Amino acid sequence: MPIVKYNPFAETEEFPSGLRLLQDTVNRLFADGGAARPWAPAVDIYETENELVFKADIPGVDKNAIEVRMENGTLALKGERKFLDESKNGYYRVERGYGTFSRYFTLPETVDPDKVAADYKDGVLTVTLPKKEIAKPRTIQVKVSNN
Repeated sequence: MPIVKYNPFAETEEFPSGLRLLQDTVNRLFADGGAARPWAPAVDIYETENELVFKADIPGVDKNAIEVRMENGTLALKGERKFLDESKNGYYRVERGYGTFSRYFTLPETVDPDKVAADYKDGVLTVTLPKKEIAKPRTIQVKVSNN
């Protein structure tokens, strides 16, 4: 027997905006786990010939509230986005995540931990991890003898 999601408002085509706001809030509460869910920024990771690069989207986070730590082969990104209620009338909806976040990434042994660099610009944190010299690809010329 298939599971069918029950929608008590399915038969009502139009209902007052206050009831619609209540329905949206209840739907979000059950769909997303509520406001108590942890917040974690999205991170893209890519590799070039000479480095491993992490890009984390953390708009609205003060650069002094960001911590980048590398320890025992693990990269840790931590920070906090604070909720500042600047509205005098209150919010109709709050969907962006607030509070502290932390992300942990296991790094390969090819990364040089002494040369890690971090840059924060336009809400994007970029962490660049150079590779060790022995891990970089190199081309070896093959000599052909005429015997």
